Amino acid sequence: MEQSKSACIVLVVMFLLFIYAEPAVQAISDIRNGQAPIALDVFKRAPSPTNLRAYEDTLREQSVVANAVRPHLQHWRFEVMDDAGKNGLIGRDGWLFYRPGVRFLVEPWRRAGEDQEPLRAITSFRDQLEARGIELLLVITPGKESVYPNRLTRRASEAVNGHVTTFMDSLKKSGIEAVYADASAESGGDESAYLAQDTHWTPSHARDVARRVAGFAIGKGWVQKGNAIYDERALTIERHGDILRMAKSEPLLKSYTPEKISCWQVVDRTTGELYKDSPDSPVLVLGDSFLRIFQLDEPKNAGFIAHLARALQMPVTSIVNDGGASTLVRQELRRKPEMLKGKKLVIWEFVERDLRFGTDGWQIVELPD
Repeated sequence: MEQSKSACIVLVVMFLLFIYAEPAVQAISDIRNGQAPIALDVFKRAPSPTNLRAYEDTLREQSVVANAVRPHLQHWRFEVMDDAGKNGLIGRDGWLFYRPGVRFLVEPWRRAGEDQEPLRAITSFRDQLEARGIELLLVITPGKESVYPNRLTRRASEAVNGHVTTFMDSLKKSGIEAVYADASAESGGDESAYLAQDTHWTPSHARDVARRVAGFAIGKGWVQKGNAIYDERALTIERHGDILRMAKSEPLLKSYTPEKISCWQVVDRTTGELYKDSPDSPVLVLGDSFLRIFQLDEPKNAGFIAHLARALQMPVTSIVNDGGASTLVRQELRRKPEMLKGKKLVIWEFVERDLRFGTDGWQIVELPD
């Protein structure tokens, strides 16, 4: 009995030390950095649910102990428990998937009529552009969960896009033109259309989709090919995928070999310079991180936008916002209406999961007259 009591005391003491050590270490760290302890911030705000949640987020983000321990804990969870964190899922053969994309595939719409919200916003935007003599072409990008469900689980054997099929039918009935940027139309050989560690497509698939979109727009007579000639410059880069980087664990990144990725930068044949947008282009492109990858980040000018320009033989104008293609890109356009000057065509790309999970939803955005 005495031994059991002593053990309990030891456990209680260790528990109390664990509870009080973290705030003590944090306070010491804050003072050494010339700051007041962040724990005292709770007294600087009114006690409301919003302020308390913001206070908790601040404590979580700035915690010295948590930031030191979390990367190693996340690495352990990833390797031992197949837990890729709140945003990731571990598939087969080293493939990683974005959890919201999987949710989009397997969950029903949250409420009746929810699928009409994107349609109303898109129709409103189409009508506003039409009044200005501008055509609209949607480019709906599937998540790789839709294209390669068999890489997620062996129980799935073919592409899945039930929600999008229904939505595409609604677009057609509303007279809205759209391209579904799946991989079925490309030969592709054995090369995957999506990156194993990343949520995004490969440079080759981005290039193929750009060619399809350009061909569609030219075939409709909305634009004609320009006279700019662009060449491609092949190169290879190495990078960890964004799903790995979302875990914010340096030990985890070090345990994974970066993917080797073949890219093709677009180069102006006349000047020898990398592709550049032009505000005077008749084509405006709106989109999300699928347009940013390889275009605005490494190696630059090797993504969808540059290859679209090469296929059209003219530079384009673009607005890109990671995760914000549902509403934020249109809000930015509202703030910069001069970007519509001289435009004949707006190409609006968004990833399919944004039909449910787009940042700020699908708001009606009124463009200025």
